[in-house]
Amino acid sequence: MNAEIIAVGSELLLGQIVNTNARFLSERLAEIGVNVYFHTVVGDNPNRLQRVIEEAERRANLIIFTGGLGPTKDDLTKETIAKHLGKKLIMDEQALAVISSYFQKVKRPMTENNKKQALVLEGCRVLPNDVGMAPGMFLTHQGRSYMLLPGPPKEMEPMFTQYGLPAIKEQLQSNEQIVSRVLRFFGIGEAQLETEIADFIDQQSNPTIAPLAKDGEVTLRLTAKTTSLEEANRLIDEVEQMIRARVGKYLYGYNETSLMEQTVRQLKEQNCTIACAESLTAGLFQAELASISGVSEIFKGGVVCYSNEAKVNAVGVQKETIVNEGAVSEACAKELAERIREQFNATIGISFTGVAGPASLEGKPPGTVWIGISNKKEGTTAYQLQLVGNRNSIRSRAVKYGCYYLLKKLGK
Repeated sequence: MNAEIIAVGSELLLGQIVNTNARFLSERLAEIGVNVYFHTVVGDNPNRLQRVIEEAERRANLIIFTGGLGPTKDDLTKETIAKHLGKKLIMDEQALAVISSYFQKVKRPMTENNKKQALVLEGCRVLPNDVGMAPGMFLTHQGRSYMLLPGPPKEMEPMFTQYGLPAIKEQLQSNEQIVSRVLRFFGIGEAQLETEIADFIDQQSNPTIAPLAKDGEVTLRLTAKTTSLEEANRLIDEVEQMIRARVGKYLYGYNETSLMEQTVRQLKEQNCTIACAESLTAGLFQAELASISGVSEIFKGGVVCYSNEAKVNAVGVQKETIVNEGAVSEACAKELAERIREQFNATIGISFTGVAGPASLEGKPPGTVWIGISNKKEGTTAYQLQLVGNRNSIRSRAVKYGCYYLLKKLGK
C-alpha cells in the first residue's frame, strides 16, 4: 500500500503552525508497512485541493487528509472530496449528539454552522472523535481509500491510533508482521554514526536501518518484516548486536525514552539520590528532572546559582576559587557538585557552569561548559565541553550532556 498525506490549511503555508501531523502519520504508517512517498500541503481553496487530490490519486492508493473539517466557511475538505467522488454529505446523528452535548455542557448555544461538523461522506466508516467534535471518515471508492482526519494533533493522533489504523490494517492484504525498534544514541554525531556503520546501511535489506538526527541526539530505526513476531525480533536482535559492537558506548536507550527518563530510571535502580547546582542552565536540568513521574524518590533538591555571590553564599563555593580559577572552571564545577551533594545529603551532586553567550566571560568563548559530578563513594569529576549554537541550545545540550555523563557514571 502506497500512501500520500495531504495537510489542508492556509495557516500551514503561512508558517503560523508546524505540520507535525505528517510526521506522526508517517511514523505510524511505517510501523505497519505502508509506504509514504509524498507529503503535500495545500491552502483552504477548493480548486487547488481538487488538483492536489487528482495528483495524489495518480501515485497512491491510500490518501490521508488532515484539517478542514471544522465549522467555518474555509473548512472545505469533506465538501471538496464529496464533490470529487460524487458522494453526498449526510448527517451522522451520533456525531451530532456529541456536538450538542458539548454545547450543553459548557452552557453555550450551538450555532447552525456547528452542525456542519457532523456531516460525513455517504457510505463511509465514521471515525469517532473522543476528544473533540468533528468526526473522521474512512471510505474506499473504486479501489482507492480516503481517510479524513481533523487538524488539531490532540484530536487527530488519538483518532488515528484508535480507529484509523485498524481501518487501514483491514485493507492490507499481507500477513507480514512489521516490527520496529528505535536505538537512541548520544555523544556521537549523525555523520560519524553513519560512517561507523556504513557497511550495514549499504547492505541493509531486512531489517532496514533508518538514521535520524534530532535535538542533538541520533536514532536508528530498525524495521523487520516477517510472518512472525519472534522471527522479526530475532532479525532485529542480530543487527542490533552488530551495531552495538561498533557504537554501543553511545547507546543509551530504546524507542520513545529520553536521556532524562533513562537517568531517573538508573538512579532509582541503584538507589541513588541527586542534588543539583545550576549556574549556566538556571534550573533547566531540575525542571526536566521534575517532569518525570516518580522523581521524588531520587531528587533531593537544588539551587540556581547564576551569580558568583549565589555560588558562594547559597552553595558554599570558596571565594578563592572564584577569584583564582573563575566561575567557569573545573575547580568551580567540582566544588559546586560537592557542596550541593553535602548540603542536601544526596548520593550524587551535579553542577553546571559555563558561558551561554553571545559574549565571552572570563576570557572564555560562548559554549564553554563545565559539568561537575560528585559521588559520595567515587569522588568528584568535571567534564569540559565546547558547544556551539545560541544561548538556549547551549543550555539545552548541556542538560543532555549532564544526563549522558551521569549514565556513564552509573554504568549505563
